[in-house]
Amino acid sequence: MGRLTGRGLRRTRTAGWTTTLVGAGVAAWVSSASVAVAADGLAAPPADKSGYTLFDPTPRPLMRELSPDRPDVTESPFTVDAGHVQAEFSFAEWRKGDDGEELAVLPANLKIGLTNNVDLQLVVAPYLRSRTPGRTDDGHGDAEVRVKVNVWGNDEAGGNADTGLFAGTALAVMPYVRFPVGAQAFSNDDRVEGGVIVPLAVPLPAGFDLTVMAEVDFVRDGTGGYDTLLVHTASVEHDLVGPLGAYLEYAGTAPLGGDRPYEATLDTGLTYKVSDDVQIDAGVEVGLTAAADDLRVFAGVTIRR
Repeated sequence: MGRLTGRGLRRTRTAGWTTTLVGAGVAAWVSSASVAVAADGLAAPPADKSGYTLFDPTPRPLMRELSPDRPDVTESPFTVDAGHVQAEFSFAEWRKGDDGEELAVLPANLKIGLTNNVDLQLVVAPYLRSRTPGRTDDGHGDAEVRVKVNVWGNDEAGGNADTGLFAGTALAVMPYVRFPVGAQAFSNDDRVEGGVIVPLAVPLPAGFDLTVMAEVDFVRDGTGGYDTLLVHTASVEHDLVGPLGAYLEYAGTAPLGGDRPYEATLDTGLTYKVSDDVQIDAGVEVGLTAAADDLRVFAGVTIRR
């Protein structure tokens, strides 16, 4: 979930520094002196973190604000800092549709920062249980590998631009591949699936933050071929009181060909920042179209080291 205040881009990205205005009535300006920054003045540029890697981690004082991809469908455009790890998982997720219900226990997204603007992710579902009329299945789900590349705005809003079209925004591109390693009831015809995800975070007036996402998925159609799906989402969030925040999100899935119906959902939830490195969340999602699940309830946590 991309945030500019509260949970992601929602705050300043690095610990900038204030500088000091040196002047004396008739003395010349000292060229190497720091420039003062008043409360309403210009902020200094962010520190250069481009040299940090998996094996040379970003120092903690320079780390970005915690910005999980959960709990909403919309992904965050911000990556995990180089050399650090982040685990995002649900304690449990329960969903109900016209044809039955499904329980997921501890589904997780495990991340590690490779460079300042690239992280590697592994998405797993260790236990799933589905119930349909006359049948119950349980087992583990497929595994997904993702690589998130921040294009701009990871540390400096809008690529060092204080004004203009991209000021305050952040964009990422995240290709992924899903491997059919799950139990038979939860896997995809022994064929890989994949796609690409593009989230964009934009600051709004009055302390609101908007993150939109476009995603193209290539999924098995059950007949030996693939369908192409366009996922599109928009999530708005705002801090409520202290570390407590809330969000509201619309998510739609449109088939690009094939005979799949359009799916749309509306979800909302709360987030609570326990510390700089821990956030808990809970939410509920309702279906807006006949093809979508009727209800989904979830709660989880994000932990960073």
